[in-house]
Amino acid sequence: MHISALTKSDPMKPTYSLFWLGLAALPVIAISPAGATSLSPDPKKQPEHPAHGHAGHANPVETLEVRSHHLLRGPQVTLSRKVMEQQVPGTNPLKVLAQLPGVQFQSDDPQGLDTYSTQLYMHGFVQNEIGMTLDGIPLGEPTFRNYNGLNPLQAISAENVERLDVTQSAGTEATASTNNLGGTINYVSTNPRDQTGGQINQTFGSNALFHSFFRFDSGRLNRTGTKFFVSYMRNDTDKWKGGGDQFMQQVNAKLVQPIGTQSEITAFFDWDQLQMVNYQDYTPNWLQNNGYDLDNFYGLPNAWNNAYAASEGKYPASYGNVQDAKDASYYESTATSGDYFGGITADLALTNRLRWKTTLYGHEETGHGTYASPYACTDATTSPCPVADDTIRLNGGRIFEQVRKPTVERFGGVSSFSYNIGHHALSTGVWYENNHYSTYAYAYQEPLPGEGAPLDPFGSFNGVPHRTLWGQEYNTNTFTAFVQDTWHPVRALALHFGFKSILSTTRVGDAQNWSLRFPTLTTNASLTTAKAFLPHISADWTLGRHHQVFVDISENAHTYPQSGYNSSNAPMAVSQAAYDSVKNTLRPETAWTYAMGYRYTDRLVQGSLYLYRTNFNNRLQQILANTGAGAILSNTTATVQNVGGVTMNGVDAGLTLTPVRGLALLNSVSYNHSVYDQNISSGGVTYHTRNRQVVAYPKFMYKSRLSYDWHDFQTYIDAQYYSSRSFDYVGDYKIAPYWMSDLGMSYTFRNVRLARQGYSVHRIVLSFNIYNLANTHYVSTMGQNGFTMDNTNGNAFNNQSILLGAPRQFFGSIKAEF
Repeated sequence: MHISALTKSDPMKPTYSLFWLGLAALPVIAISPAGATSLSPDPKKQPEHPAHGHAGHANPVETLEVRSHHLLRGPQVTLSRKVMEQQVPGTNPLKVLAQLPGVQFQSDDPQGLDTYSTQLYMHGFVQNEIGMTLDGIPLGEPTFRNYNGLNPLQAISAENVERLDVTQSAGTEATASTNNLGGTINYVSTNPRDQTGGQINQTFGSNALFHSFFRFDSGRLNRTGTKFFVSYMRNDTDKWKGGGDQFMQQVNAKLVQPIGTQSEITAFFDWDQLQMVNYQDYTPNWLQNNGYDLDNFYGLPNAWNNAYAASEGKYPASYGNVQDAKDASYYESTATSGDYFGGITADLALTNRLRWKTTLYGHEETGHGTYASPYACTDATTSPCPVADDTIRLNGGRIFEQVRKPTVERFGGVSSFSYNIGHHALSTGVWYENNHYSTYAYAYQEPLPGEGAPLDPFGSFNGVPHRTLWGQEYNTNTFTAFVQDTWHPVRALALHFGFKSILSTTRVGDAQNWSLRFPTLTTNASLTTAKAFLPHISADWTLGRHHQVFVDISENAHTYPQSGYNSSNAPMAVSQAAYDSVKNTLRPETAWTYAMGYRYTDRLVQGSLYLYRTNFNNRLQQILANTGAGAILSNTTATVQNVGGVTMNGVDAGLTLTPVRGLALLNSVSYNHSVYDQNISSGGVTYHTRNRQVVAYPKFMYKSRLSYDWHDFQTYIDAQYYSSRSFDYVGDYKIAPYWMSDLGMSYTFRNVRLARQGYSVHRIVLSFNIYNLANTHYVSTMGQNGFTMDNTNGNAFNNQSILLGAPRQFFGSIKAEF
């Protein structure tokens, strides 16, 4: 969404504020005085509320803000910085977002930073179907091995996020994305401060967690108001099971140059480096029969020798009852990436009614992912491998390093005009991006035992590989445009109409493949998504001081996804024959969403009800022809088919009670009935998926939170319940439901004097958090390696495609602001 859609002051547009008391997931609304609407609201100016705070209490009120021009593009809420600050420093903001009803976030680490495992669902849509931006700059699809953007946690440090503007169900037409089937999330970065200062955060925690954050703010450097900040973040922690660690470091910088009082030029820069040892992919079988602690060998005592022995069928004693022990015997799995990302924005008031906002941006990502596979040799009885074997080997060794090397190079621009006339707020804009995505997989031979150390998974891998397994080159040009009008026939009523147009063409070619393992891959094809008219209609009506109702209707489209060979539901990541067999049936995924809601608020009670229906059409699904042990490098072939639609009907309801000052009790429930519309036929078999709940998303969620603020002391305890989730498309195997709970508390010291000369610290905050308070054992991420069609012969029960959630963890931190 372009926040330039309104001028900085318009007396016809009241401001709506959502008071999220104690992180209340279901907000309430109060109307501010006329003329309070602000294009760039000052995050330090929070509205007051009689149910929160004390006289002389300096803490800002916890809020979720919804401005009128946002509401008119769907039921939008704003996750404030204060809400995020209550979590462990460095926590992924999307994990905090999961306290909203209808939102599910999963990760195998307590901070939500493991890019391999992070998984977000919002009203039945997964993260690659949710449009994400940073200050309006498109972030693409935040998936592992992202092909057209950047994971938000790698784009900006959590401490530099001012707020998240979130639109659920119906996406906003002005958002620069081509995947907002299930809504939009816009990250807004903090501005540099007007006064010179800084911030230091230091956190310690379980598993040797060491999180550091340093930020310097220049303050206003001259009479024009030039100012900037620069920050450095470092997060390092051991894994909670197995060996190895997970490391990330990041530099952010932002420059703001005001032009007069109504215009400004801003520039943002990000550099990040990520090195993570991944957790072992689990099967439900292992979880049931072998407990919580299976993991890859890397980082453990005698790791390489144990891994090699396992590749020969000599397993540790603890593997006595492991089903398919070889698939539990990978030496390592890692992810390494680095990014340069940034943009410059001019937000100009051309007249008192006309604004022009333009952003130019660029992004480059390089890196690699590895796993040391024990499947180099298919003969488990002979060591070294037989000479006649056609597997990957130079020295007869049984383990090889598979290395994927994706790169992303993209640049583009976003531009919009907004104009206010009478009771209308008009805006129009365009977005263009060119993206070059390259993805290759290589095989490197590992040494025999006693002949040297295994390859360093975090090395450069610049040498000549033994095999090029496959490679693909994609080039995509994307153009979108939107037009919208918000009309206020009377002060309390707002009517909105707009539409979006998409034209996106992807070409793929220059592929390489090793025919001994994979079918010949000569794909030279292109796919175009062209949607000239994607409408969005909404209405918002405020009734007195306590009531608000709204309706929202929209259609959105998702351009064709991309990935490496056989790695996802990308229709061109298959063999030429597989592509040719389905190309005439391929259509872009689309979704119609119909939503309506009601909110009530007063001093003691805040409640809301939100109902939605979505018709999700032309869903693309990857179907494997061969799965099982060693499928990573077997003669696995895949097709990507149009398997029809999904119908979603859902409701969110919430109630927040604030009986006394500083105390808030939240309860929310979410129900989502998302089912497939058709049966699926593949390989001559018909699978009865019609009217079965979609995979991975719970039908029922319950969230509760009790919080209390007293002067400079804050504390909360929350609990979340997730019902069972389908682990195959037919739904005959489900992952068990579970409860989760967390605890946090903090105390703030203000204006602490450091020396007699007058040096002082504005704020020192001491905090303590417990993650997974009840030490629940549960499945977090699901489907990272795909889902089976059903559980025939234990297909789902033995599918190595779940990750386990972290056990109880403790964190303590200190933050100083100068």
